[in-house]
Amino acid sequence: MPDVQTLALVFMVGVLLGVAFFASLWWTVRRGLACAQPALWFLGGFMLRMTVTVYGFYLAGGSDWRRWLACVAGFIVARLVVDRLTRANPAAIAEGTGHASQP
Repeated sequence: MPDVQTLALVFMVGVLLGVAFFASLWWTVRRGLACAQPALWFLGGFMLRMTVTVYGFYLAGGSDWRRWLACVAGFIVARLVVDRLTRANPAAIAEGTGHASQP
């Protein structure tokens, strides 16, 4: 059974994986909408994000379900944080200045 320090470390690994995943998703969407071939950006970004995330979960989780759960919990916390930090201003969207397709 893993101790609390191990679970805390695995939780932080999950947070780092989540921040990397969702920040790179946000970056890929912003870049992909502005380029000539967005399908390459989206497919390449997806493959890279999924490879890094799944491999990170595999390394951090090992064969213990409690470590996997701690890693997933950190990933979810990171999703909430990145979502909050990258959320568009609702007033700007209503005015038409915060839409993703506009520069």
